[in-house]
Amino acid sequence: MLNFINRFATLPESFYSRQQPDIPEGFRWLCGSDSAAREMNLELNQEGREALLQLCSGHNPSADPLAMVYSGHQFGGYTPQLGDGRGLLLGEVTGARQQTFELHLKGAGMTPFSRRGDGRAVLRSSIREFLGSEYLAALGLPTTRALCLLGSDEPVYREKEERAALIVRMATTHIRFGHFEFFYFTQQQYELKKLVDFVLETYFPHCLQEVDPIGAMFASIVEKTAKMIAGWQAYGFCHGVMNTDNFSIVGETFDFGPYAFLDDYNPRHICNHSDYEGRYSFYRQPVVAHWNLQCLARALSGFIGKEAILKALNSYEGVLVNHFNALMAAKLGFSGMDAEHHECLKGFLNILAANQMDYSLSLRSLSQWGREGSLELLRSECRDLEAIDEWIDRYTALASVEVEIQARMDEFNPRFVLRNYLLQQAIEKAEQGDMSEVERLLLVMSQPFAEQSDNQHYALRPPEWGKHLEISCSS
Repeated sequence: MLNFINRFATLPESFYSRQQPDIPEGFRWLCGSDSAAREMNLELNQEGREALLQLCSGHNPSADPLAMVYSGHQFGGYTPQLGDGRGLLLGEVTGARQQTFELHLKGAGMTPFSRRGDGRAVLRSSIREFLGSEYLAALGLPTTRALCLLGSDEPVYREKEERAALIVRMATTHIRFGHFEFFYFTQQQYELKKLVDFVLETYFPHCLQEVDPIGAMFASIVEKTAKMIAGWQAYGFCHGVMNTDNFSIVGETFDFGPYAFLDDYNPRHICNHSDYEGRYSFYRQPVVAHWNLQCLARALSGFIGKEAILKALNSYEGVLVNHFNALMAAKLGFSGMDAEHHECLKGFLNILAANQMDYSLSLRSLSQWGREGSLELLRSECRDLEAIDEWIDRYTALASVEVEIQARMDEFNPRFVLRNYLLQQAIEKAEQGDMSEVERLLLVMSQPFAEQSDNQHYALRPPEWGKHLEISCSS
């Protein structure tokens, strides 16, 4: 049995509503992540699965399920009250390395914060979050994790009739920017101060030694957020719904909706077909994250001086650029990113965009240079041979003196990408009762950098129809 500590539940009841999960009809195990389970020192054998099913059914006496209240800016507009409308924070457990994880059951039924929702998640969106979060973890990017996926026979209605499903999510914390915004805009100063103190003591204890502990905490949140976004941009990840209620205060990728990984390199790619104005398009992600941090700064403005807020916010771009440059230097086989290297990278991205070349496959083809001293594969993907030949000459002149770095390029350029068309194929099978493709994708995407000779069909360029799938927020 999992033994819980419940630190968030020690806050006043104005922070949440206690309730038990409302388990849908035909509730059952579908699949789980052994990698995520190991982080909790848990085996997904029969005993481990039974413990999780009992937990999700509300039969673990040490759990203290509750729905959290928060608000947030959604597509730039403020929504006064949101909250866990279909999820419950089950509690907190100590992991295998003595770190703590909150477990959250998504799709657990209606709560006081459901508004007009039914409190359910559907199988389609649950599969996407399950695989998406585990893939980002395998890439080494900061993210929430997915412990297991649970199915049911209960019908739910979105654009069509679907089946309800549940996912058990692991996170360092489920506290979002929107938590602070809720108490700030409702002028609950006592509660806001309690939240600030709780987050500072629980997740940023190193800041307590600083002259301005809350200012140091905010600066740390800025840094973590900047590094998360740099990782998104380097690996071509589009989040799709970068609302402030979907931003974690510890810089973990949070709340997977209509996400996508870039196929053809298009900086203006919009992965959410409900995003009519392109607010959350790929190239705007760094700007939006900074805007979200400004929203958080406003909520914290009663506890931090203006100069400290501006200093932290002004550090964002430098942290993001430095982290992005380090990742891209590793991807290109450079030991660093000076002005000449940066111009080489810029030229590469311009060629990818102009020739509609696949982002991840093109970067992976650079690893061929590290292995074989040849870039013929990259050349064969480009329509403008004159441009790519000129760039190859420039690139090889820069990279040729960095042989040891080149040997590690495969460790930063994934061979396998969790593309939307692969997800869609797995979802369609799962909706017919066949989970084999979900399990296969989980296995393949858990080792994205390995060659995996038996799984090469998962590494192919996507078909044209697969590049234009419409993914919405509906789940």
